[in-house]
Amino acid sequence: MATVHDEIDNWLAADLYGELSAEEQRQLHTHLVDCAACRKTHQETKTMNKLLEETLAQHKPDPAFEQRMLTGFRNRIPEKSGLIKSLADLMRSRSAQVTAVVAVLLGLVQLGRTFTTKTATTPRTRDRYANEQLFEPPSQFAAVSEPNRAGALNKADELAAARPQAVPLQAPPPSSSTEMKAKTESSAELERTMVTGSNIPVAEEAAPKPGETPAPEVANRKLIRNATVELEIVSFDDAVQKITAFATEDHGYVATTNSQKQANGKLRGQVIVKILPENLDRFLQKIRGLGELKNQTLGSEDVTKAYFDTDARLKNARVMEQRLIEMLKTKTGKVSDLLQVEKELGRVREDIEKMQGELKYWDSQLQFATVTISLAEKEMEEPAAFLIKERSQLALYAPDVEKIYNDIKALASSRSRGLQITNAQLNRDYSGRVSATMSMSIAPEESDPAIARVKSFGRVENFQTQTERIAQGGSGMSENAKTKRDKVELNITISREEQEQAFQQTSLRIRTSSVDEKAKDLPAVAEKQGGRVRSSS
Repeated sequence: MATVHDEIDNWLAADLYGELSAEEQRQLHTHLVDCAACRKTHQETKTMNKLLEETLAQHKPDPAFEQRMLTGFRNRIPEKSGLIKSLADLMRSRSAQVTAVVAVLLGLVQLGRTFTTKTATTPRTRDRYANEQLFEPPSQFAAVSEPNRAGALNKADELAAARPQAVPLQAPPPSSSTEMKAKTESSAELERTMVTGSNIPVAEEAAPKPGETPAPEVANRKLIRNATVELEIVSFDDAVQKITAFATEDHGYVATTNSQKQANGKLRGQVIVKILPENLDRFLQKIRGLGELKNQTLGSEDVTKAYFDTDARLKNARVMEQRLIEMLKTKTGKVSDLLQVEKELGRVREDIEKMQGELKYWDSQLQFATVTISLAEKEMEEPAAFLIKERSQLALYAPDVEKIYNDIKALASSRSRGLQITNAQLNRDYSGRVSATMSMSIAPEESDPAIARVKSFGRVENFQTQTERIAQGGSGMSENAKTKRDKVELNITISREEQEQAFQQTSLRIRTSSVDEKAKDLPAVAEKQGGRVRSSS
């Protein structure tokens, strides 16, 4: 049953001229809400009708136009006279009409008798036709083997001998209805035997053969097929060469290839192949043997509806374009009307270009299936090298912190390339205690003598070393990976071996009449008692 979408042009035309019922209008409006393509066609139809009405419906004929046309036709046709006029007048009389009807009825009766006589002689004619055809083997038995062909000819000879030869046609003798019926059935049976060419029943002859498969119901579907494959292979270059050869064998080609070299020397990449859809399954079966299959995805996208909708809209747009071009050629109205038609023509042509681009893109996708192959060599995460990083913590006690601090800086200056100070800080607290912290970066080949030299500057309170092995370009273990030592990081803490004895601190509040004078006397009093003022405010 045809739907509104299939006959949208007829529905829109009927709606435009008000020929739809209330139920049909409801169905049309419901479909326009759901279908964007039909809604666009409806808008174009209304726009075109408006332009035609503005262009062609401006001038109407005057009321006397029809009368003038009829008068002109009457003047051009001369009045009939003579025998033809007499016959026409005669046919208007009632008696002549009755006579003509009776003559027609008699002619029909005679014609029926003639057909009845020919029908009675039909079985004999059929018998002769059957005898003539039996001597010619049908074309469908041309490929039959010789024994079967001989058997068929023998059967034809027997049938021909059993039938009388053709005789001149003459009027058949009167026979009963029973004999006529028997002859008719015999002729029909002979015809059925002749058409099939053997004793095979008609139902069996018409049945399809087991090897013949019926044509698919949906033979014009638009399916875009694609696949993604992830493989782990031994050699990336060898796999790409084999994939290219497989694609050529199946009438395809390699669209793009990209690869990336890892830090450990392994290759990883992607190959995109375009292959004919009917050869896709066979191509996938071939590339599975290149390595270990990690993942495979096979899918298809049905674009049948979108494709044919776009094609239909393209045809309508081209018709609209031709109409607008004809209007531009014939229109002699206002300039504003011409500009409006040109504007509409530009919009229609833009839509045509867009729809042509969509159809070309779909055609390219439908012509070839896309296979995206991700390749990675085995042991891809194997580290390329190991970096040995060493950190040391050294705590020194020295009687003179500042002197040791300066000596270490001088040592770093003398070994400018192998030893470098990254951080150095000398601290003095409110009680006069001095401490220092330093961070150094030492070349691996000079780390041991440099650390021993720093240890000799004071008494070693604590020394710790931490070594870390860092994998580069991967993770895990590797037997063939190279090992490299990074610079040694040395953190030094220097403090005094014998710190000064701590003093007692006391807070006092003294009330006096002269604060300034007493504040000046406090330092002198503290010195007499063996103390000193740390801060004052």
